Amino acid sequence: MWWFQQGLSFLPVALVVWSAASFIFSYITAITLHHVDPLVPYISDTGTIPPERCLFGIMLNISAFLGMATMYVRYKQVHALNPEKSKITKLNKIGLTLGLMSCFGLCIIANFQKCILYYLHVIGACLTFGVGVIYMLVQTILSYLMQPELHSKDIFWIRLTVLIWCSSSIASMFVSSVVLYSGLYGTNLVQKLHWDPQEKGYTAHLISTVSEWSLAFSFLSFFLTYIRDFQKISLRAIVSLHGQTLYNTPQSFLTDEQTLLVAGSI
Repeated sequence: MWWFQQGLSFLPVALVVWSAASFIFSYITAITLHHVDPLVPYISDTGTIPPERCLFGIMLNISAFLGMATMYVRYKQVHALNPEKSKITKLNKIGLTLGLMSCFGLCIIANFQKCILYYLHVIGACLTFGVGVIYMLVQTILSYLMQPELHSKDIFWIRLTVLIWCSSSIASMFVSSVVLYSGLYGTNLVQKLHWDPQEKGYTAHLISTVSEWSLAFSFLSFFLTYIRDFQKISLRAIVSLHGQTLYNTPQSFLTDEQTLLVAGSI
């Protein structure tokens, strides 16, 4: 059995590989069609013009679904390992809520392009990465609280390192973007897809784009730390039949339904 076939480890692997592929394929398409400059454009710029916009949107929507599945399995695993520890239980629920909000933000990024609905796109980015880094913080704290009985110290330090990397990328992108869009280098820069290295503001633009790519891959890298954990968990479905056929409704179901109708519950 291959390592990615053990337990549910394929979930975080699929999330990271698929999401990275959505960025890379959109970038290659946009570069091939000369829609953006080859040297580190914004990730969002590579998903602005058709046909890469269509590819970018559908692939990120699938990434959001994979993210929700991964975060839910993580929530159930932590809950099963710590059923009676109230502090961990509360943090775990907070983590799940933050994770689902981050995935919803990814859907907004996928479906509202930067050059068309800029403010909605920014809201989606804040939900995805801003709330997402808080999700990473919660999971890192959980890893700390669960060591050494349930988590090794190594995995805690790895997650803390990735968290610092992601936070640094956010800070760098925020500062450089504020400088770039402050008005010192012109207006309507949001719509600008091609930059000349001799232009004013190019350095701030380059720092901002590099920071965005660093942020995206640091965020994805965090889920790679789930692989070993997910190898130790499996999922199974239990089927309960309420009748011997699929076209006859059991008499007990009919009786219950008639009772509810009389009572006004349906």
